[in-house]
Amino acid sequence: MKIEEAIKQLRPFKTEYQKVVVNVLYTASWLDQHSAKMLRRFDISPQQYNLLRILRGMHPQPASIKSITERMLDKMSNTSRLVDKLLAKDLVERDTCPSDRRKVNVRITAAGLQILNDVQPLMEDQMQELISGISQDEALTLNKLLDKMRS
Repeated sequence: MKIEEAIKQLRPFKTEYQKVVVNVLYTASWLDQHSAKMLRRFDISPQQYNLLRILRGMHPQPASIKSITERMLDKMSNTSRLVDKLLAKDLVERDTCPSDRRKVNVRITAAGLQILNDVQPLMEDQMQELISGISQDEALTLNKLLDKMRS
């Protein structure tokens, strides 16, 4: 579906650049909505899923709140609040760094690892299905263009 149809735009975009920005933002939101819907069954948000994946990548080492924030896809996420929510679900554990009491270390728990094992195959299948309208070569080109746009 063309972006103009998706957002029910009546007038043409002023430039192709303007259209790209709207299209990228709309598509990111579309993917996020699909992710959120699937993750709701597991009682986690896309941001919590991202945080758990970061911690799994660091496992068994802890991660500081700062290092988690730097790696988050959504830079506007409140990492401390996300950690608190995951802590309440026993998906992470948190402790104060012995050498620097201002620093908080976060680790994923066995329950957090298990939820990722349950969620990830479903998430990968869903994302694959959502983007199945483009070929492998088109995906490669799109990735290159998006990387180039950010550089």
